[in-house]
Amino acid sequence: MSPIAPPEADILEFIAQDGCTDAQFDALALRLFAYQYGANPAYRSFCQRRGATVRTVKTWSDIPAVPIDAFKAMELRCEPSVPGERVFMTSGTTRADTRGKHFHPRLDVYDLSMTRNFAVRVMQGVPRLPMGILFPDEIAMPNSSLAHYLALAKSEFGTPDSRYFMSPQGIDLAGLWQRLEQAEREGEPYALLGASYSFVHVIDALRSEGRSFRLPPGSLLFDTGGYKGQSRELPLDAFYAALSELLGVPRARCINMYGMTELSTQFYDNGNATVPSVKSGPHWIRSRLVDPATGQTVPAGERGILAHCDLGNFNSVSTILTEDVGEPADGGFLLLGRAEGAQAKGCSLAVEEFIRSAAP
Repeated sequence: MSPIAPPEADILEFIAQDGCTDAQFDALALRLFAYQYGANPAYRSFCQRRGATVRTVKTWSDIPAVPIDAFKAMELRCEPSVPGERVFMTSGTTRADTRGKHFHPRLDVYDLSMTRNFAVRVMQGVPRLPMGILFPDEIAMPNSSLAHYLALAKSEFGTPDSRYFMSPQGIDLAGLWQRLEQAEREGEPYALLGASYSFVHVIDALRSEGRSFRLPPGSLLFDTGGYKGQSRELPLDAFYAALSELLGVPRARCINMYGMTELSTQFYDNGNATVPSVKSGPHWIRSRLVDPATGQTVPAGERGILAHCDLGNFNSVSTILTEDVGEPADGGFLLLGRAEGAQAKGCSLAVEEFIRSAAP
């Protein structure tokens, strides 16, 4: 294949603009597909097996979606390894013997995607807030995309007194209680961000100590990442009811982020007054619901497995097939949990097909 330059500069410009038309999204998605088709032999073989080539793919929804477990089976990258590149790895909680890897030779696209989206959906026009982080930092977890994401949130949107409350010994509960008391006393809005499982530990500690807080108006709680075996699981309604009751933050200000190592862009809801909440993304990512066995979009209105076309994924593959069940909703989609039964089998078959197609 003749080399095609990565459209990185155009992606950065696209993310920086305010919105796009369908035609503009398609144009850049097809340019990115052409680059990845030429630069990634494993992906090209998979596309050819699906009958998809640069000539036949006409719109973003025609781009074959790579199952996320393929990131565990092989290196999906367009550029060769370079010194200083960042490698984000999956947690390895479901298959501890292997971890998916996402290679970022540069983080300019990832960082702009995060900050542009976070400013609009989470900060909502507020330049900075004092922040507490309930997750390890990048020194402790250099291969965690979430650690990098939260470090960006703290540096770009947090006030100078923002800090981490997580250490190798666990959550600094005494320090956290002191900071929350200060926010109450001074009437200053406060943001608490972290993994969902960290909030479960906070909920349990507050209840065991008979404590609760009333954080000032404008405060927000931000969770992501699920439980991953790090805490007991709570039904969504009980989880957000407990957070609101114990920390005094309305459920409409309890924001959940849906993201993954294999993507460079995140989805948010507009709070969790009702659950499941509608998730949606910015203009540089689009989603469809598919039958995992065929890769085809399911009929309108039906549930399916979520496939995302993320223009931020310039060095891997733009379009991935998750293992998450979704349902269409006004303004986005409802996230209904992991695939089970026939859908889970379809996801496994999709991985097997990709590995067979990519074999030399």
